[in-house]
Amino acid sequence: MQQGMDDGLYNSVNRYDEVDEFSEREKLAIEFGERFAIDNTTIDDEFWARVSEHFSETELLELTMVAGYCVGIGRALQVLDIAVDFDVLWSREPDTEPG
Repeated sequence: MQQGMDDGLYNSVNRYDEVDEFSEREKLAIEFGERFAIDNTTIDDEFWARVSEHFSETELLELTMVAGYCVGIGRALQVLDIAVDFDVLWSREPDTEPG
């Protein structure tokens, strides 16, 4: 069994909802991470019910902890003004450009 993703699939994460190669669990995990990082208030009862159909309570705890860790590290690196070697292209990042 191959683990991980090839470059093509990795580069299509921003279109996860359109890519058949992602399983339903993978799509929900990506959506969870996106919501967690960009607007955690959208993780409402309806969304939680959807992910609970595909993940156990333990898996949801782990998913939440990993998302929290990654967001926290990203914010810490930004606060410390530590340069990154690549641009992050959020799939639904809010536009922060004026007008």
